[in-house]
Amino acid sequence: MSVTGLIQGLNAFHDNYFNDHRELFERLSAGQSPDVLFITCSDSRIDPCLITQAQPGELFVMRNVGNIIPAYGSANSAEAAGIEYAVQGLDIKDVIICGHSSCGAMQGLLQIGSLSEKMPLVYDWLKRHGEATRRLVLDNYAGLEPEQLWKIAIEQNVLTQVKNLETYPSIRSKIHSGKLNLHAWIYEIESGMVFAYNAGLREFTLLEKRSFPVPDPLITTQG
Repeated sequence: MSVTGLIQGLNAFHDNYFNDHRELFERLSAGQSPDVLFITCSDSRIDPCLITQAQPGELFVMRNVGNIIPAYGSANSAEAAGIEYAVQGLDIKDVIICGHSSCGAMQGLLQIGSLSEKMPLVYDWLKRHGEATRRLVLDNYAGLEPEQLWKIAIEQNVLTQVKNLETYPSIRSKIHSGKLNLHAWIYEIESGMVFAYNAGLREFTLLEKRSFPVPDPLITTQG
């Protein structure tokens, strides 16, 4: 969509949706109180509010290349600041890490040498924060077809980020006290389906139709 198309969309938003929901936006102007921190990829095909049908003010969204969360203390990053604000400032109750099918970042991670000259900043980001996922996939799934490795990398990357989230003191404390739940999701672009990690089965399974949000059976460290 061109900038002209975006401006036309802005006009349509103001004339239609905004005018029909003025009371909602007046309330939102006084502050926000979302219950869910939704962390996903910057990929243009992913729209957290669209796939969850969440309304303005219901999701606190963070996005970056590969839905990656650096472990606590590894960098004073925007991601770390966003997590701190969401958990401490907004008292978030649920954190969702949502990867997606056909993730270019994970494809790049598996072929990381080719990125060093063409996209050095992407190379540095993935090398510093994606190496645990890359090593796990290459060491444990050798011999699989590239498409299979790509899918596994997407899934394992989400689980790695959940583990990284658990290194944040504020998150670990709230998990221990039962005030916070972590969720690992995969959004499948081609089907519109979302798969949630089932720790009992040790795999991602189709997220059944049910009330939202409900804690997924994702085992987290609580000691």
